[in-house]
Amino acid sequence: MMFSQQRFFSTDLPRPEESELKNFCSRNILIILGFSCIIAVIALIAVGLTQNKPLPENVKYGIVLDAGSSHTSLYIYKWPAEKENDTGVVHQVTECKLKGPGISRYAQKLSEIDIYLTACMVRATQVVPKSRHQETPVYLGATAGMRLLRIENEQLADKVLAAVARSLSNYHFDFQGARIITGQEEGAYGWITINYLLGKFTQKPSWLNLKPNEDSALETYGALDLGGASTQITFVPQDKKIESPSNALHFRLYGRDYSVYTHSFLCYGKDQALRQKLAKDIQGTNGTLRDPCFHPGYETVMNVSDLYSSPCTKRYERTLPFDQFQIQGTGNYQQCQQSILQLFNTSYCPYSHCSFNGIFLPPLHGDFGVSL
Repeated sequence: MMFSQQRFFSTDLPRPEESELKNFCSRNILIILGFSCIIAVIALIAVGLTQNKPLPENVKYGIVLDAGSSHTSLYIYKWPAEKENDTGVVHQVTECKLKGPGISRYAQKLSEIDIYLTACMVRATQVVPKSRHQETPVYLGATAGMRLLRIENEQLADKVLAAVARSLSNYHFDFQGARIITGQEEGAYGWITINYLLGKFTQKPSWLNLKPNEDSALETYGALDLGGASTQITFVPQDKKIESPSNALHFRLYGRDYSVYTHSFLCYGKDQALRQKLAKDIQGTNGTLRDPCFHPGYETVMNVSDLYSSPCTKRYERTLPFDQFQIQGTGNYQQCQQSILQLFNTSYCPYSHCSFNGIFLPPLHGDFGVSL
């Protein structure tokens, strides 16, 4: 019996080597399970961070330099890669005004153009993500100041544009060119800008009117743009009849067709119109011009050669007995108005309606937005 009990106990009790093996296996299993849990937690955190991380925007950028007669501004835009009715939905990111006059004033100092452009172009490299630089187009459009320079000296105007192109090509953007845009283009861009900002192109149908009225969709704003060397007017005529083909433009924007009238009055921006008035009024004086369009007490001296340097004043150019003249302000509104009206010839019109100087202008229609 003692043998049997000893045999029984010797059968159920583990041997020392078996106990050590089980403990070893248990410890390893616990370690493996613990390590697996840690890996699982890390994986869950990584998945969570990945899901919450914003995806890169699918947007494009563009840079436009508006080179006017008196100054140049740089604009940066961005828009979704997907278009709406074949037209991009554009947002302005920022604006940078270049320090200095318009680029036409650099005709005799071409070497300074690079410095002139630097500050705003460097800012553009900071605003546009670096990964988008090579695919971001850069355009420069010059307006009436350069149109006048081209009339006066076409080769010099080409040299200015070439210097601008060389400078802009030094940046890691997709430079698309620098050119002088036409008066029609300038008027059209102003009209598109005003109506785009006012939401006239992207009217959404409401649940009460699922199909918007075609006529109401075409009720756009007219655009008036008063610049330094020219003034533009652009609008949709009520009867859609444009007697002068050179004043007609046609667009298709956001799935709709638009026929607009536009004209650019070169030499009738605020700066060149003033030059015309001075060139007209200085005749017959002794070198002192008492001008009702300047406030009382205003005085300045101007060179006759500077006054006649613009193509806009050629029709008033005369040989005068002085090289400089003095302007003294008298501040008389009625006299100023009468002096300015003499710049506009309204006695001749070959069309049913004209503005002045024999230029066709259909009856004005609708509201207008003004850019100064």
